[in-house]
Amino acid sequence: MDECNVLSTALQELLPALQRLDSLLQAAVGVAQATYGAEAATDPYRGLYVGQPEVERLLARQPGAPVLQPVGFDLPLSEPLDGQSRLQHLKTTFQLSSFDLDLVLVALAPELDLRYERLYAYLQDDVTRRRPSVDLAFNLLCSAAADKLTRRAHLAATAPLRRYGLLSLLADPQQLQPPLLAHYLKLDGQIVAFLLGQESLDARLLPFCDWVEPTGSLDELPVGAELRQALPVLASQAGQTRQPLRLYFQGLGGVGKRSVAAALAGLLKAPLLVADLARAPTAAPEFEAALTVLLRTALLHEAVLYGDGLDTLLSDERDGRCRLLLDRLDPHRGMVILAGAQPWKPGSGQTSDFFPVPFPALDFSQRRTCLESSLATAGLTLAAAELDALAGQMRLTPGQITATVAGAIDQARWRVAAQSAAGNSQPTIAELFAAARAQTDHHLLNLARKITPKYTWDDIVLPADQLAQIQEICRQAQNQHIVYGQWGFARKLALGKGLNMLFSGSPGTGKTMAADVIANALYLDLYKIDLSQVVSKYIGETEKNLDRIFTAAQNTNAILFFDEADALFGKRSEVKDAHDRYANIEVGYLLQKMEEFEGVAILATNLRSHIDEAFVRRMHAIVEFPFPDEVHRRRIWEALFPREAPLGEDVDFDLLAREIKLAGGNIKNIGLTAAFYAASDGGAIRMPHLMRAARREHQKLGRTWQNVQ
Repeated sequence: MDECNVLSTALQELLPALQRLDSLLQAAVGVAQATYGAEAATDPYRGLYVGQPEVERLLARQPGAPVLQPVGFDLPLSEPLDGQSRLQHLKTTFQLSSFDLDLVLVALAPELDLRYERLYAYLQDDVTRRRPSVDLAFNLLCSAAADKLTRRAHLAATAPLRRYGLLSLLADPQQLQPPLLAHYLKLDGQIVAFLLGQESLDARLLPFCDWVEPTGSLDELPVGAELRQALPVLASQAGQTRQPLRLYFQGLGGVGKRSVAAALAGLLKAPLLVADLARAPTAAPEFEAALTVLLRTALLHEAVLYGDGLDTLLSDERDGRCRLLLDRLDPHRGMVILAGAQPWKPGSGQTSDFFPVPFPALDFSQRRTCLESSLATAGLTLAAAELDALAGQMRLTPGQITATVAGAIDQARWRVAAQSAAGNSQPTIAELFAAARAQTDHHLLNLARKITPKYTWDDIVLPADQLAQIQEICRQAQNQHIVYGQWGFARKLALGKGLNMLFSGSPGTGKTMAADVIANALYLDLYKIDLSQVVSKYIGETEKNLDRIFTAAQNTNAILFFDEADALFGKRSEVKDAHDRYANIEVGYLLQKMEEFEGVAILATNLRSHIDEAFVRRMHAIVEFPFPDEVHRRRIWEALFPREAPLGEDVDFDLLAREIKLAGGNIKNIGLTAAFYAASDGGAIRMPHLMRAARREHQKLGRTWQNVQ
């Protein structure tokens, strides 16, 4: 049915009641003429002054007596009602009485036709009072003074008309604290629109709400079997018993909470009204007013209400909006789903019973299925091994997977366009990994320094055993989904499912480069945290800093590289004073957070002797980075210079390895400094440049070194 037909149907539903109102007003005008006097109709100043004759008429009237209702007029106006009409729906939804509906009709009339304003002004004996007052409504609808007193209860704050905000009482701006009878009746704009068949979302909800079409079913969503089984049962029971159902969906953004809510709404054949609580009004009065409209909208349309972003309201207990929300939800009769990232349960004083429904991160199989489906939707395919690698190493939500595929397609299009030639527009595995990292790499930016991995296995020089250890670490990370998922080891481990490594060795021996190589091999970003900046002298601050880092890292597909671990990992000692006790607490807290972390964390220390046995026991691997001997120093020199760098024929790697007994980091500094010397001279990098750079490096270290050439 198109909009014009809807409006026409709505108006046809109202016409019988409005015609009865017209008949009542016509009869009331006759009563008013007798009550106010024949001269009242022609008096141009009527209502602007009170003359002696009017005073006498007022004194002759019985206190509280209604003066306009014609004798024998059949009330209420709203009956009989069509069972499918909007008036009947309004009456049933908000549990209104027939008298309530009559008040609604009296207030609705001027919204449809301004002639009612003139009629109301005449009947109120005041040309300035063009809107219906409480007194006018009671005079029209009540038969006796006692009836008028009784009907005041219909406009109490707890009565349905006021509790649901259907009808407002507006004070006359010309009067200071006027009595109830002098207040005007104002029908809420949303109710006016509903009765007229105008179904658009109320303007007060537009900034943070939207209608979502229920689509799909739970069977099509990447959720666990238990959730897929339990939720339809709860929803069906609530629908059959017409009892309110309260659910709290807890999980990270993008795990499919809204999709599940839409599937439940589809199961109940109900619309889904989505409210983003993070964008709701922040001031309490505006927030409460918006809640009134929100809950009323859900009731009017028998919709499932989905409130996302509850964390925003929980973040500040002093805000009071969360308590206000729960208080208003208590009497709400519809189905309500709240959603947030953190675990939550209402306080003991709250009567609303919310079922906690955790949405865990997708396991490998679910990620792989979701990724394969998203690629197929985009008309793409991926080799099984690459699909396994992407699903295994990137912990993504369904929403992030969809965005990853879209982002990789954009990167591939850019690559083809930049080459200015027809090329393969299928995203590469590297582009897919890059697009996946882009979905999560913002969480740690304020807490750590991001390092874009550049080094490969060809760049790092280590003894065979240490190199094998690092390669084993990479293979463990690549095969976690097999061991923990397919082979069931995850059920045996409550903690410690991540990869925690300790790199120990003197400065410059390759610890940071090894972390870079691992990140590059796994297609992950690398975040470097300087623990000397994390440790605080203030009690409790170190733990807060560590908690922020690990919380952000849990949702980020990246490797954590803790440098300068000696600042915190000192050997835990016997407690002799408060400082020792809190130092041990900090170390213990780090141990706890590392065991909970399911990603890759690398700790770097210059002195392994400073690490106690409790820490060593919790490491999956410990790699010792030895000071390079002459053979390894020569390999470092050979790997140092890029292919484009011009090397002179006199460069003797054997001599450099034998005479310059420094770590790889220092050797890198020498090679780079020598390159700048050569660039200044306008020629190739020669031995004199290298010797001069070596002398400067030794000077920087506070050592003497004799140039061998």
